[in-house]
Amino acid sequence: FGSFISKRLAQENNLQVIIAGRTISKAQALAKEINADAEVVDIHKNLSVRLQEIKPDIVIHTSGPFQSQGYGVADACIDCGAHYIDLADDRRFVCDIHNLNKLAQKQDVLVVSGASSVPGLSSAVINHYQSKFSAIDSIDIAIAPGNKAERGEATLRGILSYTGHPLKVFRRGRWAKVYGWMSPRSIDFSDSVGRRHLANVDVPDLELFPSLFLVKSRVSFQAGLELVWLHYLMVFMAFLTKIKLVKNWSYFTRLIFQLSERLKVFGSDSGAMRIIIRGEDQQSKSILCEWSLYAHNGIGPYIPTLSAIILARKLLQGAELGRGAKSCCGLFTLDEFMIQAKQLSIYAHEKVIHEGTNNG
Repeated sequence: FGSFISKRLAQENNLQVIIAGRTISKAQALAKEINADAEVVDIHKNLSVRLQEIKPDIVIHTSGPFQSQGYGVADACIDCGAHYIDLADDRRFVCDIHNLNKLAQKQDVLVVSGASSVPGLSSAVINHYQSKFSAIDSIDIAIAPGNKAERGEATLRGILSYTGHPLKVFRRGRWAKVYGWMSPRSIDFSDSVGRRHLANVDVPDLELFPSLFLVKSRVSFQAGLELVWLHYLMVFMAFLTKIKLVKNWSYFTRLIFQLSERLKVFGSDSGAMRIIIRGEDQQSKSILCEWSLYAHNGIGPYIPTLSAIILARKLLQGAELGRGAKSCCGLFTLDEFMIQAKQLSIYAHEKVIHEGTNNG
């Protein structure tokens, strides 16, 4: 993620990109490739001092997993007067970022968490269609990556940390309990992606969207693995945790990651994301909006980076994004996202269905 974001931003005029990491040789190799600078920065050692020395205008934090992190990087950015953007999709990390709001406002900086597929892109999609609704009944989000697509060990560690553990979701108009990577089902994404299997995933949207969009009944989020047997192996792993035979699968991240890498010869490099919004239109009739995003040739893993790239460019252009600490909801439009996506041959289909008068 960091490499891709750096390469894209390095194309901007009058912008100095600094590659920061613990290993200077890796940072220098990338910096040389894109005509950038490199610095040794360890987020766990003297970070505030290093940022004071470097004096960045914007820091983009891509070093996960965020499930196990505090807000040390954001705090250090606030201290040195730098805007902060991260790609976190961890529920607590993103939803609690507002606790830094007063400090960020005092320092006149913007602190944004969740500049990723969720809740950055997902909220932009719902904002795009919201004017069609007088009331939203449900929001259902699904992501299905291709098995050959690149994935990070940190991402896998985050998923394994809640596999089989209880999650709070908004269902039938009230908060209920489900379990991570359970409730399996399948849907047909069509457009050469085909049918994919899904299970419960813990993301910020589950907590943010019910109140943000005044949802009446349900907000759901599921994702899955392309290889059916591997997907249901994860479901079985979740079951073992649910019945307390395995405490936490994240302890086995390295082993499971190595296995998944060996299995990359199977499946495809195509993935998709689908968001379905149901409710009432402005004439109190039932309406359904379905938005689907497609990525082929292994480009899907770069979708989470586009939100951060968009926000960085908007800050550099002096766009009014406010100050303070907040989740990445409503900070860019779907049209702004699709401009970036189309450059990567990522495309979307939409479907709006008016289902008739709602008598209920």
